[in-house]
Amino acid sequence: MLSLLRTNSSHPDFLQLVQNLDQDLAIRNGEDNAFYAQFNKVDAIPCVVVAFLEGKPVGCGAMKSFSPGKMEIKRMFTLEACREKGVASAILKELEQWAKELGMQSCVLETGIQQPEAIGLYQKQQYQRIPNYGPYAMVEDSLCFEKQLAEI
Repeated sequence: MLSLLRTNSSHPDFLQLVQNLDQDLAIRNGEDNAFYAQFNKVDAIPCVVVAFLEGKPVGCGAMKSFSPGKMEIKRMFTLEACREKGVASAILKELEQWAKELGMQSCVLETGIQQPEAIGLYQKQQYQRIPNYGPYAMVEDSLCFEKQLAEI
């Protein structure tokens, strides 16, 4: 059975899952990984969701304030053995619900072209491509998305 825990970025299971995520991204991003890593610090993120399957941590996601009315989704990850079981979708929906409870109107996120699973997840969850924002504005390998929370 899948269970979700709302916590913050100091939770030990979140920190372990982020280590796994960073290892995966280092392989996928190759020499560009240092560029992306600078935008993925996890210190002091107040909104984190950790997913547990049969009591074991299997996935995570986080969000932080982006601009008035918007949260940015960060650090989405599911252990490879637990993918295609709805874990990432459940985490994302929980983050969106939490953002809505905080009075936010939308969520934005960035992912890379080397992450086809993530791109598929966001498209399936009705995220729409938007122009690349902030530090990703001129980065060809980045894709940015947004979802209006009124849709959920």
